[in-house]
Amino acid sequence: MAKSTSRKIKVDALSRVEGEGALDLHIQNGEIKDLKFRIFEPPRFFEALLEGRDFSEAPDITSRICGICPIAYQMSASQAMEDALGVQVTGPLRDLRRLIYAGEWIESHVLHAAMLHAPDFLGLDDAMQIAKANPELVKKALRLKKIGNDILDVVGGRAVHPVNLKVGGFFKAPMVERMSELIEPLKWAVDTARELALVFGGFDFPDFDYDYTCVSLRHPDEYAIHEGRIISNRGLDIAVSEFTDHFGEEHVAHSNALHGVSPGGPYLVGPIARYNNNFDQLSPLAQETAKESGLGKVVTNPFKSIVVRMIETLYACEEALRIVQAYQRPDASCVEIKSGKGTGYGCTEAPRGICYHSYSLNKKGLITSANIVPPTAQNQKQIEMDLRGVVEKSLNLDDESLKWRCEQTIRNYDPCISCATHFLNLRIKRD
Repeated sequence: MAKSTSRKIKVDALSRVEGEGALDLHIQNGEIKDLKFRIFEPPRFFEALLEGRDFSEAPDITSRICGICPIAYQMSASQAMEDALGVQVTGPLRDLRRLIYAGEWIESHVLHAAMLHAPDFLGLDDAMQIAKANPELVKKALRLKKIGNDILDVVGGRAVHPVNLKVGGFFKAPMVERMSELIEPLKWAVDTARELALVFGGFDFPDFDYDYTCVSLRHPDEYAIHEGRIISNRGLDIAVSEFTDHFGEEHVAHSNALHGVSPGGPYLVGPIARYNNNFDQLSPLAQETAKESGLGKVVTNPFKSIVVRMIETLYACEEALRIVQAYQRPDASCVEIKSGKGTGYGCTEAPRGICYHSYSLNKKGLITSANIVPPTAQNQKQIEMDLRGVVEKSLNLDDESLKWRCEQTIRNYDPCISCATHFLNLRIKRD
C-alpha cells in the first residue's frame, strides 16, 4: 500500500487586502480534502444601525462601510431612496455623479493594481520593493491615484469619505474654476493609465482559466458605472428591483461574511465581469490598449484582472476628462425631495463589483428595513472555486510557493473583507 501523503497550507492573515481573512488548505494524496477562505473579521450590523433613521442619513452612514470606495455606498443608497420616493437625477447632476464615481475607480484601481497586486507578479513582498527597483513607476502610480482622490475632493468636498453627496444630488455644485484645474492632470492621467496597462500586460500570468458567470450592470448608452440593468453573460437581464429574485446570500460555518448565491451556482462580479459584458462600450483607446496589453474581448484568466483594472482606469480617466471639459455649473445642486412611504432599490458598480441596496420607508420617511449586498460577499464562492482550480494545477509547487499562489489568487479579487462582514443574520431559538 502506498504511503499516505498530507500537506496543510495555512495563511493565518492575508496580506495586501482590505480587512482580516485567512485561508486553510488540506491536500491528501494529491487531492484537495478541505479548502476554506475564512473571513474572521467581526460583522458590523450596518442594516440594523440604519433602522429608524431618516432616509436622508443613509448615504453618510453607509459610506462608512468602506474607506476605499465610499462613493459606491453613497450612490447606491441615494438611488434606492430616490427610487422609493419617485425622484430621478438627470442632466448635469447625473454627470457629476458619474465623474465622482470615475474618481473612485481611479484611486481604488490604481492602489490595488500598482501597490497591492503588482508585487505578486514581480516576486516581491510589497510595493516598497518595487519603489527600489522602479521608482518612476511607483511615482507615476501614486500621482495617478492622487488624481482620483482630487476628483473626490473637488466634487465631494473631501478626498476621503466625501461629504458633499446627498439624496437627490449634492449639497453644493463645484465651481467651474476648480473643475478646470482637473483638465491638465486628467490629460496626463489618460496617458499614464495607458502606459501602466501596457506594463502590467507584460507580466507572466499563471496558466488558469475559468468559464465565469459574469454579472454586472449594463447601460444602453455607456460603459456602466453608476446606473443600469443587471445582466449576465448567461442571458440574464433584469431590473435592479428584481435582484433578490435571482440572487441570495447564505451562511457558511467558516466565515463571518455571507456568501452570495444564485440558482446557477457561484458568480463573478467586478472588473472582469464588467469587461466581458460591456467590452463593446469601452472607448476606442481603451479597446486598443486592451488588445495591445494582450487581452481579448473576453477574459477568462483571473490573474489578468490587474490588466483589466488598468483598462477601466484608462476609461475612467477619459470619462472624467470629458465631463470636466464640458462642465457648466448647474443652477440647482440637487433635486427637491419630500419624505414619504415607499420601497426603493439601488445598484452601482463599486470598483470590486455590483453594490446592491434596498430600503423600505414609513410615511415619515424613516427606514424600516435595509438590505445591502456588497461585491466581495458575492464573490466569495467564486474565490473558493478559483482557489480549488488553481491548487489542482499547482500541486507540483512546494508549500511556500503554493501558499504564495493561493494568496495571489485571492488578491485577484481585491477583496474588501470589511465590506463583506457588514451584516450577519442572527437567529435565536429558545425552548
